Amino acid sequence: MPVFSGRGGRGVETADKEYPMTIKVGDRLPEGTLQEFVDVEREGCSIGPNPVPMAALARGKKLVLFGLPGAFTPTCSAKHVPSYLAAYDRLKAKGVDAIACMSVNDAFVMGAWARDLETGDRVRMLGDGSAAYTKALGLELDLVARGMGVRCQRFSMLVDDGVVKALNIEAPGKFEVSDAETMLKQL
Repeated sequence: MPVFSGRGGRGVETADKEYPMTIKVGDRLPEGTLQEFVDVEREGCSIGPNPVPMAALARGKKLVLFGLPGAFTPTCSAKHVPSYLAAYDRLKAKGVDAIACMSVNDAFVMGAWARDLETGDRVRMLGDGSAAYTKALGLELDLVARGMGVRCQRFSMLVDDGVVKALNIEAPGKFEVSDAETMLKQL
């Protein structure tokens, strides 16, 4: 499976599809839907997986979206998500309306991880079970050789009314630029 890591320009073609190169500052978020597990029924959301159209999530809002390789993995659980939980109040004070984490996991796994990390309503935990949205962003990471399949690269982005204003993509195996402290400096 190809790894798409370029920026800008023409897309990368495979036998059956053309994928855009990596999203960049100034681009609009692509159309697509992630899944969120809901524990308590509320208006418009039933218990279980619920669709989250990304265009609707970002419309008219300042959104911090970050992605990572997998739920319950060491760096993701011990550092990445906790950095956003710890910075929640400071991010909100700088005008952030919503914070969302995405991973190539199903909504059930993301829901269990949210309960484990006690994210509550501070960080929305969104599943991209088929990696379709990750591919639309051009941020997939081929971990087939490591038995993990196609995953999401570690990244963070600031999105204002659907437009990417800041984008931080980690080098493989690194956690240096996609944390909440970096995002706070970019607000």
